[in-house]
Amino acid sequence: MTALATLERPVGTARLRGFVTAFADLLAATRDEGAILESGGALLSRLIASDDWLPEEFSRSSPDRYQQYLLHCDSRERFSVVSFVWGPGQSTPIHDHTVWGLVGVLRGAEKVERFRHLPSGGLTADGEEFLKAGEVDAVSPRVGDIHRVTNGLKDRPSVSIHVYGANIGAIERATYTADGAQRSFISGYANSVTPNLWDRSRNA
Repeated sequence: MTALATLERPVGTARLRGFVTAFADLLAATRDEGAILESGGALLSRLIASDDWLPEEFSRSSPDRYQQYLLHCDSRERFSVVSFVWGPGQSTPIHDHTVWGLVGVLRGAEKVERFRHLPSGGLTADGEEFLKAGEVDAVSPRVGDIHRVTNGLKDRPSVSIHVYGANIGAIERATYTADGAQRSFISGYANSVTPNLWDRSRNA
């Protein structure tokens, strides 16, 4: 991945810095996916309980498509944290992740449609859920990895914070048609700068 510059923003970064530090400590303590999803989900729930820390430039929608902004990537790429911003009516294609992930709605709401593979190779619907602000969902090849996400609000953007067990913008994944046909993609990121979480000089 091309190295990203850092963008200085002291206001609110303490919350995100505390989150990524705690998440790194969690991954150092366990490799058990169930424990990561449970304890990591609790960490994410606490992060999104407050809406005073996400810099405005990482919450901007685009009229063209949803936006995925990188907020932090672990130096060993064990996990990444991104903000997703959905304009009114925007949705993803049906897609997978190939790694564990946690999704927490910060603002607005999201409609999540789940799918699973059929023995024939096609896909079938596997339920849907409406996530409101403050709620957390999990994905992985073990618990269910294929879904489509749509902004649950028709008149304004929604924002969610995602944590993945890899540098999610750089790994190869797949989108799907209803009959199960796959197409490989690498999502990349909408931003070329990230929040500067590590400049503590303003607190000195």
